[in-house]
Amino acid sequence: MAARAIAQGQLVVIPTDTVYGIAADALDPAAVSGLLAAKGRGRDMPPPVMVAEPAMLESVAHRVAPAAQALAKAYWPGALTLVVRAHPSLNMDLGDRGATIAVRVPDHDFVRELLRITGPLAVSSANVSGEPAAASVQAAIDQLGDSVAVYLDGGSSTGSAVSTIVQILDDEDAQVKILRQGAISEADIFAVALKAELAGGRG
Repeated sequence: MAARAIAQGQLVVIPTDTVYGIAADALDPAAVSGLLAAKGRGRDMPPPVMVAEPAMLESVAHRVAPAAQALAKAYWPGALTLVVRAHPSLNMDLGDRGATIAVRVPDHDFVRELLRITGPLAVSSANVSGEPAAASVQAAIDQLGDSVAVYLDGGSSTGSAVSTIVQILDDEDAQVKILRQGAISEADIFAVALKAELAGGRG
């Protein structure tokens, strides 16, 4: 049912390893616009993209920096969103994302299986912008109502926090920036990134 709704350009609310998410086909501009409208967001706040496997980062990103590769290896699947330089040929209209894209691999078996069927999904927290992220399907229904075609109830959210968002653009601009603190601590992020940088320096 969820995969069919996605294929028809509709919105689906899904449980994830953090909070509930609202999902749309990342390759369908109208569906992504519907997601932004449901949340009350403009194109200046493009949603992240979820993919099924860590190896798929290379298909959407350009010149992935060693620190980004190390963080993906350490925390994917998991509550890490990486903002990286988008591949020049990437055909995803997610909003005004410039030359970057935010990517995550969720640590949730059902969601990853859905992603294997649908392909990449634009996924944002299932709430109206400015309101608390939904930790239950009922909280998502209360906020998003009829704008969503399918609500999948996975019980209370197993994650206690949203994902940590880290920007590492490419191998030429590998500065690590934490854009949002979440389930993974700043100390852990910088420890992994520094280890990768030192390893690269020895090479």
